[in-house]
Amino acid sequence: MRTQMVEYVHKLQDEICSAISQIDNNLYREDEWEREEGGGGRSRVFANGEVFEKAGVNVSVVHGTLSPEAAEKMGGGHQLKGQDLEFFATGISLVLHPKNPMAPTVHANYRYFERGLGEKEGSWWFGGGADLTPSYLFENDAVHFHQVHKDACDRHTVGNYNKFKQWCDDYFFIKHRGERRGVGGIFFDDVRTDDKQECFEFIKDCGDNFLNAYMPILERRMNLQFTEQNKIWQQIRRGRYVEFNLVYDRGTKFGLTTNGRIESILMSLPQTGRWEYCHEAESGSEEEKLLHVLRKPVDWLVS
Repeated sequence: MRTQMVEYVHKLQDEICSAISQIDNNLYREDEWEREEGGGGRSRVFANGEVFEKAGVNVSVVHGTLSPEAAEKMGGGHQLKGQDLEFFATGISLVLHPKNPMAPTVHANYRYFERGLGEKEGSWWFGGGADLTPSYLFENDAVHFHQVHKDACDRHTVGNYNKFKQWCDDYFFIKHRGERRGVGGIFFDDVRTDDKQECFEFIKDCGDNFLNAYMPILERRMNLQFTEQNKIWQQIRRGRYVEFNLVYDRGTKFGLTTNGRIESILMSLPQTGRWEYCHEAESGSEEEKLLHVLRKPVDWLVS
């Protein structure tokens, strides 16, 4: 499984970077890096393109010894109470921040972990998901994104769209703001059954459909007209993105507590952001419309 997953995430990274290059007419910077404690990765970052202000697609394959603190931050039902602190982890993580405020940011990651030799109960698992973060709400975009992921879930016995959608809404919650980071998608951890291959096939199906979920949305929005005020609002929303990633994101905390590569860990942050003192959206505005669904998540697939 280690070999299958490592080969898959590198292949998926190639496919997604190729799609970005074609739509943005831009080249990425690639850094292959090694981690002193074991393993390494391949980071690819696009910057200042025609479509994307910043887009990063990272792959990592790391191993070593966890501190008890890092093991605890993994969460889920696979905490082995201080046992088997040797670990292996591989996955792909990406965040795409478009220039146009009408086009949404998107995030996805898919990963595989083992503790020890991965032979004990609860010592291996898959995790991941994908979520959409618009600055302006287009309901058909949210419906499309959720439908693609529901279809992937429905094709596998380990997939549970309703559970994973709720998990996403709960996880990407900026507690101190009382709002979600975006309009959600799916998020899951601790996916494991007696059939490891079936779990992998589910992860692969989700990853293979990332471009189907996001690119039609991007193509609809990336050339829309916008004003300076629209751009300011986008920067404020990106500030919220930063707040979540630095304060709450478990992946960020895991990377920092396992001596991960800082540039790759913080790749998810936007190129620019904005924090205005006591900023409030105008009543009845498109900005307020977005805030309503961030504060009270919507079931996008109810007919």
